[in-house]
Amino acid sequence: MTTRPRLNTGRQQVIGILAIGLFAVLSAVFLTSSFGEAAGFPGGGSITAAIGYAMFDLDAGAFPSEGFLVSFMVIAVALDAALDVAVMLGQREDEEGVAADGRGERGDR
Repeated sequence: MTTRPRLNTGRQQVIGILAIGLFAVLSAVFLTSSFGEAAGFPGGGSITAAIGYAMFDLDAGAFPSEGFLVSFMVIAVALDAALDVAVMLGQREDEEGVAADGRGERGDR
């Protein structure tokens, strides 16, 4: 005979209530905030070209873009660190021999 699953009441309810409260606060902040007019860059210059010129310390950009360059470099370092960690976690723990077909010495993958 099968039994009906029981609802696990306890800590999960508190976490759910906190998540709903956080959603309510964030939605209230977003809906009540006022955004100004969108302002473009002067002269119709390309932001991509300006960041490229700033990376090589050239003064050929249409407008200053060093602030964009800093955020670009921080994101690049963070993504590089994430890739390094993913490679470290993906390596095998033990140093057993691996055959050409990817199987270990015991025949498992």
